Amino acid sequence: MNIRNHLVLVGCFVFVAQGRGGADDGATWKAGVARAVVTPSESMWMAGYASRDRPSEGAVHDLYIKALALEDETDNRLVIITSDLISVPRPIRDQLEQSCLENYGLPAESLLINCSHTHCGPEIRTTRWSLDGLPAERLETATRYVDQLQKALLKLVGDALADLSPAGVSYCRARCGFAMNRRTPSLTGFRNFPNPNGPVDHDVPVLQVATPEGKLRALLFGYACHNTTLSFYQFCGDYAGFAQEYIEEAHPDVTALFMQGCGGDQNPYPRRTLELARQHGRTLANAVETALLTEAQDVEGTLRMAYGMAELDYQTPPSRTQLIEKSNSKDKYDRIHAERLLKQLEEEGQLLTRYACPIQVIMFGSTVTLVALPGETVVDYSLRLKSELSSFEGDGPDIWVAGYSNDVFAYIPSRRVLLEGGYEAERAMRNMTTVLQPGPFAPSVEERIISRVHELHDGLAWEE
Repeated sequence: MNIRNHLVLVGCFVFVAQGRGGADDGATWKAGVARAVVTPSESMWMAGYASRDRPSEGAVHDLYIKALALEDETDNRLVIITSDLISVPRPIRDQLEQSCLENYGLPAESLLINCSHTHCGPEIRTTRWSLDGLPAERLETATRYVDQLQKALLKLVGDALADLSPAGVSYCRARCGFAMNRRTPSLTGFRNFPNPNGPVDHDVPVLQVATPEGKLRALLFGYACHNTTLSFYQFCGDYAGFAQEYIEEAHPDVTALFMQGCGGDQNPYPRRTLELARQHGRTLANAVETALLTEAQDVEGTLRMAYGMAELDYQTPPSRTQLIEKSNSKDKYDRIHAERLLKQLEEEGQLLTRYACPIQVIMFGSTVTLVALPGETVVDYSLRLKSELSSFEGDGPDIWVAGYSNDVFAYIPSRRVLLEGGYEAERAMRNMTTVLQPGPFAPSVEERIISRVHELHDGLAWEE
């Protein structure tokens, strides 16, 4: 099985308001873009739903990794990678980060990896516990796919950087409405069910790309919603895959790149059919088209980037006695989780008590600030950061908050969600294997992440 290794280079491009203007002779930006198909060339197990009982059965369309490279007038460089994949495991980020430093001189803060979190992509297994118990053939296929993916990612970055040429940058945004909060209170706790009264983030931020002559060439856009319209056995990018397709069909020379937002507790509704996935994709593509009709802001100034870790504490882990008891549970997922934690105790002598996760802040001049958060982040983070980082006078940069970036290792609940309980707060932790989770996070989780964002943000602001 091989990832189909055809890299498609898209020539130099320019970010411009409404896709009509072009970079003048005094342009201070350079930009480049590349893409690669990462659809498995043969059947393999899929990611996202533990209930699946067989490998994939073909593909609706191809899955892609795409890279956008930027360089400012001071030679600061940034590469943003988007992917039609379930996850960004930390080992993949760490290996690519090291390889990019060695091969391209690209520092950690200059690399951002985001996944769409489609539940109709290949499984991505990189660690001891994610590979635990797999049959030999499935283990070999999964390991081979990750090896090929890592090589494709490194080549992708190199090709995007090699494509750098003079550019101009602009930003605009619109709104989209098919995402709905999925946490609904009931007599037995919070259940996964559409909640029209729950918090949402309907922003669709967009960076535009055009040639020096004003021809639109690329669009980077975001939305906060799980890619879970579909749950069948065909590879598919779900609504985000279709949105990218529709944008590229409407603009034949454009590369569309989707960046997932803080959609950990947001679902696309209605769900479960291919036609609905197409409808949601069309809705999002229309929102991007609407953004292009607004008055975009030219991005002037330089790139300022920061990358650091937030230390997250877990609640008191279960004792050996408690784990032994749970290992006899009638609940399959409780039983498997307890068995793995018992193995970890035997092999390592302890369970995790804290985890260091990456936080990234990128300032595009004074026009837009992008905050990239790890894990399956719930929408509270986006809403809070937009409020706290926005200027009271309304003349500061727009705030763009992405989740699912650099290390997708667990659900990241807010304090509110954690105290309310339910799937995102506790039950989902049983299913995480990239990092074997001992249980829920401590109530300090939100403040640890928000505080780290502010530290990185304020440090960059002082550089201005």
